[in-house]
Amino acid sequence: MPESRSQENSSDGFSPIILNPMTNPSSIPSGSWPSWVAPDLVAGRSVSLSELQAAGDSLYWLEGRPQEKGRTALVSVKRNEAPQDLLPVSHDVGSRVHEYGGGAYRVSPTQRVVFSDRRTGHVWLRETDGSLVPLASSEGCSYAEFSFDSVERGVFCIREDQRSPGEARAAIVWLDHQRETVLVQGDDFYAAPRPAPDDRHLVWVAWSHPDMPWDATKLSIASLTWQEDIPHCGTISVICGHSIRCSSVDPVWETAQTLLASCDESGFWRPYRFSVEAEQNAVSLPDPGGETGFPHWVFGQRSLNLLPNGRLMAQIVTEGVSSIAVLESDTWARQPELDAAHLPVAFGDELAWIDSPPDAPPAVVIGDRHNRIRQAFTFPQDVNARDCAAPTALPFPTGKGETAHALYYAPVNRHHTLADGEQPPLVVMAHGGPTARASSAFSFKVQWWTSRGFAVLDVNYRGSTGFGRAYRRALEGQWGVVDVQDCIAAVRHVTAQGLADPKRCVIRGSSAGGLTVLMALASSSVFAAGCSLYGVTDLRALAGDTHKFESRYLDRLIGPYPEQEDLYLTRSPLSHVAEITAPVLFLHGNLDKVVPLAQAQAMYDGMLALGRHSELHVYDGEGHGFRQEHTLKDSFSRELAFYLKVFGQI
Repeated sequence: MPESRSQENSSDGFSPIILNPMTNPSSIPSGSWPSWVAPDLVAGRSVSLSELQAAGDSLYWLEGRPQEKGRTALVSVKRNEAPQDLLPVSHDVGSRVHEYGGGAYRVSPTQRVVFSDRRTGHVWLRETDGSLVPLASSEGCSYAEFSFDSVERGVFCIREDQRSPGEARAAIVWLDHQRETVLVQGDDFYAAPRPAPDDRHLVWVAWSHPDMPWDATKLSIASLTWQEDIPHCGTISVICGHSIRCSSVDPVWETAQTLLASCDESGFWRPYRFSVEAEQNAVSLPDPGGETGFPHWVFGQRSLNLLPNGRLMAQIVTEGVSSIAVLESDTWARQPELDAAHLPVAFGDELAWIDSPPDAPPAVVIGDRHNRIRQAFTFPQDVNARDCAAPTALPFPTGKGETAHALYYAPVNRHHTLADGEQPPLVVMAHGGPTARASSAFSFKVQWWTSRGFAVLDVNYRGSTGFGRAYRRALEGQWGVVDVQDCIAAVRHVTAQGLADPKRCVIRGSSAGGLTVLMALASSSVFAAGCSLYGVTDLRALAGDTHKFESRYLDRLIGPYPEQEDLYLTRSPLSHVAEITAPVLFLHGNLDKVVPLAQAQAMYDGMLALGRHSELHVYDGEGHGFRQEHTLKDSFSRELAFYLKVFGQI
């Protein structure tokens, strides 16, 4: 595969990437190379792996299965045995709290499993004999982020109540076999309700409009008393976020009297120790050299974990790149052998994790990355890591003398190489959120392109996470401006180094990234085409139509609405249809509640009315994000064909 190496600094102060000369040039133009990443592999023969947990002698995880109409299965494995499904196919593990869900199951120390069913919203308890017992959940409500008490009388969880008109109401509730008890309410949102080891305190994270959880939260604690096996909360104390605006995430109990959580008061999410005595000041742990926290888009995230020997393990993101480290003798020791996109869990005397290197299938592993218990897919015969593109972290100059970041992937295919002097086409990716980041873990959305002769540039534009609070806040009031500037600047940076064909650059993005795509096409001629996957086109409609979780998100990204309605119009791609001359492909689900189909339809109709090249394809039964086998196959293939037609290669 082509290697990259740093050379002497260029005139702009950034080290260029130089591709090694290639031999055996292909007679097939880059972008059209035959690839091992077939549609059937992407959708029909692959699964997603997530939310690994351990209890007793078993590991548990979730598998998203496109071939089962996007169903999420609960899977378990004992040592030296084969993995097995724990639930019948009639159950789809998932939650619709905040629409994005997550945290839809929890395993107790005695290996009982509580889970939410995505289709019905009901909460079930799987007993150790395999029987399923309903817990006292309510029709019209959704539940997520479960925690058992120490003797497993029931579970604490987040409830989103949609039984009355208007916005859904959030609460922390207790569920057991007979009753549902509201414990905490009043804030707009809650996350991470976790009881102390002795069940005498409960900690949680809360926030309210107009803040998002990465803007400002309250880390709160209350004493618990128990009457007839039902918990009741005493006086609530805010132990972080009361006097200083900061974001706290991911609390984990250290003892019955102390807990750890990540807070960004210093400008970066880093771990602090808190006491159940609210008057005691928090203590900062040693600097991890990066961020130990993530934006709360989904429930169930854990970036801190206490190991059985009392050491602290953390997932640390440094300059956008994730690693695992353990705090030993006040020093963070990186664990390079743990190539995990999510925090490992203790499993007996070993660790287990979802191995997520850039050049191999994600896999559940125990103890050693070669001990692969379940893989997301299997490489086709004669395909291995040498056929996978690996990322190079690429800082580049952008607006006002600032630096932005991206991951660059060179095209890789052992059977085809670039001809002498040929430059590959480039796919620029604008991630969603926009408060999120590009990941370096293996992804079909990268390998699909690089194996066909495309280069890929996954841009961590200003506003992305993993670079500190200041970088994250750089997008406030500037969405549709600085993210667009950074995507354009990134293209100019790599094309100036000869890493991509300036005439064959395209841009793609989903959700919020779709807005970035369309605004980039409207404000620059560097892109030959673009693809918006369930993307935002009308900010006014988004402010009025979207779900509760994001209904005030735009207050920060754009400004208050309707007071700044003119700015919403200016930043909406729908107001710039006339400036988009490049072809655009729109892919959208008809059940999308986050960005309704009407957004793509309006943009598509506007382009057609002006005689512009535009295509819209609607997928039945899909919401915000594609899960079904047919959708995944068709969307990948359709987008590739769209670009190759634009390039005149088919």
